[in-house]
Amino acid sequence: MRGDPRRTAGRSRAGLGSRSLRFRLVLFVSVALAVVCEAMALTSVVVQRIYLYGDLDQRVADAAERSQGGLRHGPGDATDLGFLNEQGQPTGTLAARFAGGRIVAAETVTADGHRRALTAAQRAALDGIVPDGSPHTRTVPGLGTYRVTAVAGDGVPVLAGLPMAGIERMLNRLVVIESVIASVGLMAAATATTAVVRRQLRPLGRVAATAAELAQVPLDRGEVVELTRVPASDTDPGTEAGQIGVVLNRLIDHVESSLWERQRTEERMRSFLADASHELRTPLASIAGYAELMNHGDQQIPPDLAWQRVTAQSARMTGLVEDLLLLARLDEGRPLGSAEVDLATLVAEAVWDARAAGAGHDWRLALRLTNGAASVIGDRSRLHQVVANLLANARLHTPAGTKITVSVETTEGECVVRVRDNGPGIPPDLLPSVFDRFTRADTSHSRAPGTEGGSGLGLAIAAAVVQAHGGRIHVESEPGRTEFAVTLPSPRLSVGKVR
Repeated sequence: MRGDPRRTAGRSRAGLGSRSLRFRLVLFVSVALAVVCEAMALTSVVVQRIYLYGDLDQRVADAAERSQGGLRHGPGDATDLGFLNEQGQPTGTLAARFAGGRIVAAETVTADGHRRALTAAQRAALDGIVPDGSPHTRTVPGLGTYRVTAVAGDGVPVLAGLPMAGIERMLNRLVVIESVIASVGLMAAATATTAVVRRQLRPLGRVAATAAELAQVPLDRGEVVELTRVPASDTDPGTEAGQIGVVLNRLIDHVESSLWERQRTEERMRSFLADASHELRTPLASIAGYAELMNHGDQQIPPDLAWQRVTAQSARMTGLVEDLLLLARLDEGRPLGSAEVDLATLVAEAVWDARAAGAGHDWRLALRLTNGAASVIGDRSRLHQVVANLLANARLHTPAGTKITVSVETTEGECVVRVRDNGPGIPPDLLPSVFDRFTRADTSHSRAPGTEGGSGLGLAIAAAVVQAHGGRIHVESEPGRTEFAVTLPSPRLSVGKVR
């Protein structure tokens, strides 16, 4: 099966990027090494040249002093250069004598050890040299470049010189050898650098490939798929590539968790819509049925009873729609009323209303106001709805004779309302989702006429209203004891929390 061309293109772009970075790094290191090698070679040649020319100048000066000494003790005339016949004179040694400031005799030692006089043109190349002992460089036609010096001292002025060809050849060979060594070293360094850079960038290439593969995942379809992550071997936080791998894995974890959360949200929404449809369909079907019977003039059902059932189902449907609208407003964060509410009075009124509706239960009210009045800032009608829903839940899901205790407590900065009963308790499998919408102990979506039951929105509304007031709601349940606790901030802490 052929791969996705977009994914292949992504990997190709990642590979090109990695190779481009690798090329730039190798080029940079190679240029740096070339500059260093060139600087070292140049420095070596310059130092060697200075040393060799200094040594040559010293030998030329020594040769001039020896020549002057030989002339001083020799019997020759003003043109005598017999000292060149002495042993130890190097090949190419040049000597000359001055008379009246002009060179009158000049000879050089040939390769076979004999002396050969310089021509007029060759002597002319030596003109202008003052016998002050300073070194000079002159090019003598037919002989090459010489390093010469002239001395006078207290004796006969004489000029001596040595050829520079040997030093030039040595320096040229040094340049060639260093160039070859530098080239070989540069090639070896470039090869090693390429291998090291390729190895170091290999994890970065795999990270880039993972990112490119992630970019091709169709996240807009809503499907939750297992996303590829950077291998653990490429997530070493001690390296730059590893740090990128760690961050990319965190990003992938966040994306994957967001996808799962979106799927759960969509599932909850679908379940919510299905439950709402069932809840609305039941009263609508009942209303339509009674209306059909009345249209046909069915004498088995009195019109008054039919109208009573239609009115009851209409009221039930109206209450369900109002509850759904309230939850929608709370989800959107619409503002609630904001006024000071005496929570003790509100709870007492709700208990009296519940006692009237459920006379078969044992209702108890306890006020534990240790810090003065139990006042909060909020919407009185919505807070009354919270307490009423909790009391209705306790009444509907416990048998007659159950003791239901409602207490109001004040602590430092908080007011707590507790609704506790000694009924059978909430089933353990239902307890984690007790505040979810349309959660009921009776999971059927239809009831027989006259059967009392809720829509499964009472506790969800209570939790949403409490949260909108900046409070929290909690439940604990076991056989023989169930307690709902609503905690609301006192006026000092709740100002500004209810919008």
